[in-house]
Amino acid sequence: MQFSAEDERYMREALQLAAQGQGAAEPNPMVGCVLVQAGQVIGRGYHAKYGGPHAERAALADSSGQPTRGATAYVTLEPCCHHGKTPPCTDALIAAEVARVVIAQQDPFGLVDGGGIDLLKQAGITVEVGLLEAEAKRLNAPYRKLLATGRPWVIAKWAMTLDGKLATHTGHSRWISNELARERVHRLRGRMDAIVVGSRTAQLDDPQLTVRPPGMRTPLRVVVDGEATLSPTSQLVQTAHQTPVLVAVKKGADAQRCRVLSDAGCEVFVCGGEGHAARLDALLAELGKRRLTNILVEGGAGLLGEFLKLGQIDEVYAFVAPKLIGGSGAPSPIGGTGWADMSEALQLTDVTIEPLGDNVLMHGLAGGNFTKQ
Repeated sequence: MQFSAEDERYMREALQLAAQGQGAAEPNPMVGCVLVQAGQVIGRGYHAKYGGPHAERAALADSSGQPTRGATAYVTLEPCCHHGKTPPCTDALIAAEVARVVIAQQDPFGLVDGGGIDLLKQAGITVEVGLLEAEAKRLNAPYRKLLATGRPWVIAKWAMTLDGKLATHTGHSRWISNELARERVHRLRGRMDAIVVGSRTAQLDDPQLTVRPPGMRTPLRVVVDGEATLSPTSQLVQTAHQTPVLVAVKKGADAQRCRVLSDAGCEVFVCGGEGHAARLDALLAELGKRRLTNILVEGGAGLLGEFLKLGQIDEVYAFVAPKLIGGSGAPSPIGGTGWADMSEALQLTDVTIEPLGDNVLMHGLAGGNFTKQ
């Protein structure tokens, strides 16, 4: 299907609008809409908050009473055609008497998935699909993964020295990164549904895993702790009544220790399955059932190694500081057995490098088909 340069320009603007909903729209997709009449934009909108108006209705409201009959709507995702927290957007577009709807990608959600397109066509509206589809798919890769697999989007994050160390050989790591990098981490945390660490990281660092200052979301704090060894005096347990903590344990974990954690306000979740990988997959399935869309895994090396082997690292934020500490016993970001051949290495795409003072942030995607056409 052929699209004009103007079509592409308006859809790019709709994608930029959609991205403004990141951290607030989830578990719904991020969606943007631009209304154009006779070559002029008459309305813009995006899905600003879960449960709030969808992009199409926001754009129509923004048109401020200007005539919408015969207009073109550029939408980054197929308009919904079912009653959820809001009425169908197809109804609003049909009532506005738009003549054409250009859609970046079809919505894979079962209650839509082509149904919105069909309703618009039945109403006599010209519908064209596929403009900047790859960009739209990348934007909503977490939403698409959750729908397709029942698992959340997994973002791996670490801070390391220039020689690739997470900590010294004694386990000391505060602070590898500079203040600008740490501020960047808190902005990232502020749009997450959960922050996940392993039991050793919880023990050595005694982290709070909170967002400072508070962000758009208050992430669930998750400790992967098979034996339920998380200390009752840790900051996580001591603040469990204020900010939720989930401790993921294996079957057969000490009942008394589990009870102590539960009594302190933690949720103790027993992961089924034999072996680390199976239990980790069970945890991801549980978080997916709760419709958590984005989770941030902050270490340690052993846990990140398990995520790598499981094929469940979708995105990476690696903060690099110009420091050298050496030590063959000092941990690197990803532990475990790793891969045997370089051809098996996880290759990041869409890589960006961002300077943060004397630190550097390298960011990339590894989400496979969820970030591609």
